[in-house]
Amino acid sequence: MTATAAREEPAGTPHKSRVKILLVDDSPENLVSLEAVLAVLDEELVLARSGTEALRHLLTNDFAAILLDVKMPDLDGFETAELIRTRLRSRQTPILFLTGYKNEEQLFRGYDLGAVDFLFKPIVPEVLRSKVSVFVELSRNADLLREQAKALEQQTKILTKAELRFRSLLEAAPDAMVICRADGIIALVNSRTESLFLLKRAELLGQNIRQLLPEWCHEETHFKVDDLDPSEVNVLLADGEFLASRADGTTFPAEVSVSLLRSEEGPLITSSIRDISERRKAELARQAAEAQIRELNAHLEERVLERTEDLLRSNDELAQFAYVASHDLQEPLRTVSIYSQLLAKRYSGQLGPDANEFIAYITESASRMENLIRDLLDFSKLDSRGSDHFVKTSCDSALDDALGDLHVRIQETGAVITRDPLPSVFGDSVQLSRLFQNLIMNSINYRSAATPTIDISCARQEDHWVISVRDNGIGLEPEYADKIFGIFRRLHTRSERSGNGMGLAICKKIATRHGGRIWVESKLGEGATFRFTVRAISES
Repeated sequence: MTATAAREEPAGTPHKSRVKILLVDDSPENLVSLEAVLAVLDEELVLARSGTEALRHLLTNDFAAILLDVKMPDLDGFETAELIRTRLRSRQTPILFLTGYKNEEQLFRGYDLGAVDFLFKPIVPEVLRSKVSVFVELSRNADLLREQAKALEQQTKILTKAELRFRSLLEAAPDAMVICRADGIIALVNSRTESLFLLKRAELLGQNIRQLLPEWCHEETHFKVDDLDPSEVNVLLADGEFLASRADGTTFPAEVSVSLLRSEEGPLITSSIRDISERRKAELARQAAEAQIRELNAHLEERVLERTEDLLRSNDELAQFAYVASHDLQEPLRTVSIYSQLLAKRYSGQLGPDANEFIAYITESASRMENLIRDLLDFSKLDSRGSDHFVKTSCDSALDDALGDLHVRIQETGAVITRDPLPSVFGDSVQLSRLFQNLIMNSINYRSAATPTIDISCARQEDHWVISVRDNGIGLEPEYADKIFGIFRRLHTRSERSGNGMGLAICKKIATRHGGRIWVESKLGEGATFRFTVRAISES
């Protein structure tokens, strides 16, 4: 059975865990007396009336002390004590024997069995409380020590695990890692350091890091590094590139990154060392390549400039030749045309049917040749109009001029033309009018059986305008979309469609001179939409 005793504690008294005390006596009166004396200690008192009952309590409980009566039936105190000592868990539990006889033989036997003291009846309460309180305090201190030892063991495991993890990270680092004291003495390295500097770990530990990095120096900080702010330490231990030295005397450029570690033994400095030989070679190779590229670019620019000048000169000569040739060809061609018309008028019906047919061929060919030469002359003149003709130009006005020139042809074909308001751009009004005229004429020439309808619209895209001329004509296959802008390129015979293949070539050259481009979107039998771009006037 157990008994507890309670007493009031002053407010603020720290709480202490209660320990158990085992009281063993075959006399109920003695147990009550012991309980009354020890109640003031405010501990948990466990009562046993025999040695057997006491052993049963010891199976499930630990006690700060055991008060054991020597004289008991069945198992006396000594026999009970001997059994208690055979059990490992209770071998160190203090046993105080209670006896009414002071016998040396009993004393010797009790001490042999591990007794810590003898109390003789009648027991003095103060002495009993004093002795038991000592063992209670010892038990409490022992528990505290065990808890501290357990916490220390746990902390040791954590530190050991952290150290293993740190060493694992150190070994896994791709760079050489050297940890040294503030005076440069190496305390720890990883395997990469061994392979990089051709030294064993045992040869590195205890040596000065200046054997590896002769330029490594921070004496000005080692005596006061503990007093510095981490940001100040980073300034004093700045990263950089140094010349590193191997065990065989060879050197290599190294990139070194440093950081500070604080430990109980003092500050430790971690240096991460990376061999940048390949990077240096690559950098030198890159610089050499860039220098070579710059030299080649300079030569290329000179050659491009020379070639451009040659092309400009050649273009000027070609344009001049085309102008002169076209101009000079017109005179004899006009003579051929006039005299062929005179022959047809004067001798019509007199030279036979074949002669009339031949004269008609001559007249038609001369007229076609005259138109072709005129278009060639116009094409060559496009480049002769310099940038001084580029002014703020209304596309609406340019379209009006084109429609005025095509008035008769529009009336003859019944063409219906719709238009959106067009913007003002920076360009040549004459050439823009010719561009509109050629595109509209192309839509009329390649009309279908339906009444020609032509729609002219525009849309703003970023820094330029896109102007569209859409018709309901015969259209063309998409594969010919780029070819039709070449000089003299035709998709139909002259008997099928009029024209000499110069109109769209002129359109392309005008669009290009205005910093834009021209293209067509079409399918055979579904009409065509010609679009060209021209730079918008900056609002700023």
